[in-house]
Amino acid sequence: MTLYGVGLGPGDPDLISVRGREILDGVDVVYSPGRLSRAVATEHVPESRIGDLDFPMTSDEERLREAWKEAAAEIAPEARAGDAAFVTLGDPNVYSTFGHLRRTLDAFHPDIDVEVVPGISAMTAFATALNVEVEAGAGLALREAAGGHAPTGPDRMILFKVTNAPETARQLDRAGYDVRFGRRLFMDAGETVITDDAEAVADRDYYTLAYAKRRGLETSRATDEFAADVDTNGRVSATTDVEVGDD
Repeated sequence: MTLYGVGLGPGDPDLISVRGREILDGVDVVYSPGRLSRAVATEHVPESRIGDLDFPMTSDEERLREAWKEAAAEIAPEARAGDAAFVTLGDPNVYSTFGHLRRTLDAFHPDIDVEVVPGISAMTAFATALNVEVEAGAGLALREAAGGHAPTGPDRMILFKVTNAPETARQLDRAGYDVRFGRRLFMDAGETVITDDAEAVADRDYYTLAYAKRRGLETSRATDEFAADVDTNGRVSATTDVEVGDD
């Protein structure tokens, strides 16, 4: 039998994949590592099939290792007897708690088969939420920015875990970047925040990310020419070659 690591997407229950929904429909038990992932999971499976796991909010690695061993010990019998799932927001292999569980199972329960079902990550969904286009050929770096950290270098960056937005914004501004923030993207109505004002997301929140783009960065795209060919009244310029059919 199998343990499935299922990505639920960025938070909106409708953004789970068809494959992910099929897996949740078919497994015997669905394990959730936290409140937000549980809230999404309960939109797809009944509460009676959801098992909660307790992970301490700590940086103490010894305590965390013990918590993962306990979680693996609880999940392994279920995965041996039938199919089980471990759900996580975003994608299970992109900055996810699922990686810790998989390594723990490999170490202590190597007989458990594991399969990953990818999900939409906030690191890609941000582009839609913030109305950002990452053009073909553009470089985009993914960085962590907890505690006011502000990495620089690439022309475009996605910063996640932005827990001190004002300090991160100040440093990036001095380094020549324009920054937009997104918080709890695609989550429950009323939770999502999209803003250029770092003070609006000043309170600490693990689910805050930022898009930083070097100020004055110029791009050249073939279809940009279309805008130059349209006059202020929305008419195609007379100098533009327009194909006309025989009819």
